[in-house]
Amino acid sequence: MRLHSVVEGATLAVWAVGAQKLRSALTILGIVIGVATVMAMASIVDGLRSQIITTVEVAGPTTFYVIRFFSQTPLNPDNLPREVRIRPPVKPEEAAAINRLPEVSYAGIWIQLFPRLEAEGTRTQQMTVFAADDHYMELQGGTLLSGRFFTQAELRSGKQVVVLEETIAGRLFGQRNPIGHIVRISGRPLEIIGVYQTPENIFQPPTQEIAAIISYETGRRYFRYDETNALWIVVKPRSGVTVAEAQDAVTVAMRRIRGLRPGDPNTFDMITQDQILDIFNKLTGIFFFVMITLSSVALMVGGIGVMAIMMVSVTDRTREIGVRKAMGATRREIMWQFLVEAATLTLIGGAIGVLVGVAAGEGLKIVLGFEPGVPIWSAVVACAVSIGIGLVFGLLPANRAAKMDPIEALRHE
Repeated sequence: MRLHSVVEGATLAVWAVGAQKLRSALTILGIVIGVATVMAMASIVDGLRSQIITTVEVAGPTTFYVIRFFSQTPLNPDNLPREVRIRPPVKPEEAAAINRLPEVSYAGIWIQLFPRLEAEGTRTQQMTVFAADDHYMELQGGTLLSGRFFTQAELRSGKQVVVLEETIAGRLFGQRNPIGHIVRISGRPLEIIGVYQTPENIFQPPTQEIAAIISYETGRRYFRYDETNALWIVVKPRSGVTVAEAQDAVTVAMRRIRGLRPGDPNTFDMITQDQILDIFNKLTGIFFFVMITLSSVALMVGGIGVMAIMMVSVTDRTREIGVRKAMGATRREIMWQFLVEAATLTLIGGAIGVLVGVAAGEGLKIVLGFEPGVPIWSAVVACAVSIGIGLVFGLLPANRAAKMDPIEALRHE
């Protein structure tokens, strides 16, 4: 009897949607918007998380960074707090000392710059340029397509040469080979010695595309940079050495170099890949929570709409309810019938919302240039929530129908 009631209720709900197309469409629109938003946000968060995890895997999950001061938000270099000002910036000598530690496979000092590039009358927007060394692609990933990387002499002397990113080279030089040409970075001319392809990374904003790599010495000599937010030592532990062991060794070395006494606090910070992921998870968690809240409002509006249409449906079908009760239908069966109808309406909205969400995920692949998968859990949750909304907001109309007196219902015109 229960299964028959479910099928019958679903059939009646589909019939009601067909009979009142416009009213039904407006009713379930809020459900569609809410479910589609949840799925689209789940796709974005899933895609971003996959991208940042991939980026971390390229650099190595054990790689960590020694910085002047760790802050989850960038500090204003022109107005640093006192606790930051009293700390000296990290130095090349410290990176060299860390590189000599038996626990460390690699340590190098890097700078992150945000200049504009210009060549032959074409100028880019603000982009990221790394001042690093010949281990850059080993840690950050990428492929050298043509030309060469820096020689040791160029790294030591700070010669004005640059390895340009393939996409940026195409923007500036078109189909021509850029090797040997000059590109101006913040107005300073540098000779292009190589072109490389960087791995895709949606975690970086479009305005911070990695455009080029120069040597650390070139960056230090010829460009202005932020010693707090954009200067750090990259450390990769030796194989078989844990992050904690390498960090302990680096801490001892840094304290010795800076002449810190046993009771003095550290004048530097270290950040691991786990901390980066934790910050990312917090940011995306807040973003996802906000979008879920907004989606919930749309679902609530849709639920109220479902309740309204079901109340109208109960009124319109008063005589039908009277007939069913006269033929022996119990209050429980009448209530179940209208609950199933309400759940079916919202399930239809949820199914349409899932389709819209999947289409939005496909659109994001094109617009954002990454592979956002639509998590299966989001589709399951969306459908379950849709049915739940139908049951909750259909309860009042169903209860009203179940309480009708059959005599009065049969007299209804």
